[in-house]
Amino acid sequence: MGGRRVFDGHIAGIGTASGLRAVVGIWQESPFGPFADAMVQLPTGRRILLAPTEDVAGFIAATYSFEEVRVVDVDAVRAGQALTVDAGPLVIRAGIGGRALLGALLRSMPRPLAVHTRWLTAVSPFVAAASPGTRTFGTAGNGRLEYYGVTDLHHISSAVVRWEGEGAGALSPINPPVTFGFSSVPPRPQPCPGPDHCGGKPHGWGQLPIEAGPMMR
Repeated sequence: MGGRRVFDGHIAGIGTASGLRAVVGIWQESPFGPFADAMVQLPTGRRILLAPTEDVAGFIAATYSFEEVRVVDVDAVRAGQALTVDAGPLVIRAGIGGRALLGALLRSMPRPLAVHTRWLTAVSPFVAAASPGTRTFGTAGNGRLEYYGVTDLHHISSAVVRWEGEGAGALSPINPPVTFGFSSVPPRPQPCPGPDHCGGKPHGWGQLPIEAGPMMR
């Protein structure tokens, strides 16, 4: 699978009091068709990929770093202000909060610019300075260049997370940052003061929702 690959969908990052951190992707468009996946980092630091097919698992594992890869049924659905994830040992029931201030700024930017590779390369140092651990451009596995074009940003307002049947604890910051690739997810964003200040009805979700990205070539 050569050339440029575009993944268009959403990402949600969730941290727990136990130290388990999860990053869930729901991709409406991809070279593999629609699918969902989950990356989990345990309190010990062990990184586990949960992917729905061998092909998807092979591609993601060649791009990011894991100690373990499991092919399991991954069912991730956003319905209204709720996110449900059932991915083998990982179960998440989360509430999606209001738009962050940064989300309002992102939505005011024309989409073609927000996902343009030159723009994402140029702003990546500023994103890193404003949100330590976060990047919009970097080198992924096997020498791939990876770009994250973000067009909206919401916070996770509540979450119940279970791993292998055990509760992972209360919703907490993603700390330390996840180490699957060159970028983690941003810290919990500040909510908008009200819908009149942030463009009305929320759109998108997660601590790092990605629409029209990541793009790899």
